[in-house]
Amino acid sequence: MNKYILITGASSGIGYEMAQLLAAQKFNLILVARSLRILQKMQLELSAQFNIEVKYFQVDLSDLEATQELYNIIKVQELQVSHLVNNAGFGDYGSFLDTSLEKELNMISLNISSLMMLTKLFAQDMAARKSGRIMNVASLLSFIPFPYYSVYSASKAFVLAFSETIAAELEDSGVVVTTLCPGTVETPFHTPEMRKTNAMSSNKPVPAKDVAEAGVKLLLHGKGKKVVGFNNWFISNLPRVTPSAIMMKIKKNLASPKS
Repeated sequence: MNKYILITGASSGIGYEMAQLLAAQKFNLILVARSLRILQKMQLELSAQFNIEVKYFQVDLSDLEATQELYNIIKVQELQVSHLVNNAGFGDYGSFLDTSLEKELNMISLNISSLMMLTKLFAQDMAARKSGRIMNVASLLSFIPFPYYSVYSASKAFVLAFSETIAAELEDSGVVVTTLCPGTVETPFHTPEMRKTNAMSSNKPVPAKDVAEAGVKLLLHGKGKKVVGFNNWFISNLPRVTPSAIMMKIKKNLASPKS
């Protein structure tokens, strides 16, 4: 049975760049995203260029029934997922009183529920084989939740806490769970409003490929969590030495539009 690396959110940003890097290393891939056109293009290009098997599934993972169906189809097709990258997710920016409740509920479904669901389903299979690796993509905001990113920050704090705890549970099972924590990345994630904040002026987005390179290393060989970039590592540790009230004022200023 051929082995595959499954990447969610594979059609853009970190997921897209990870697919390119892993294909170059001759790993077979299962690509999951909502954009059918991009998935089809990636399959044709990667399979031809690197002589690997590339499967794709067009799925909206904020729909939990569709998430379960994705797993069911992979099982029926007898595709063995040796590595899972839970990268799909999205965020929103704005005052909590003004942002869309429907959008935030979908965000929770995608960033939290779907990620947890895929982790559980594939981790059970991996544990039965005593082999497998799962990498969940969290965020710098897992450590320093920002005002105006309230639900997104909370969702990524969940990803980090969830990943670290199950990594400990699975320590002797043959299944390794890691967490990638990027800072600001140059992807379509960022809205024009986000780009006008003090935070994005002071901490410029890094190329998605740079984060993907760190992600590939963590997925294949790493353990624990990885904060990408020294500057982001330093920022993630500020709450340890800064009083919480002062820290929140700093974060609110950073998350506010440039004056």
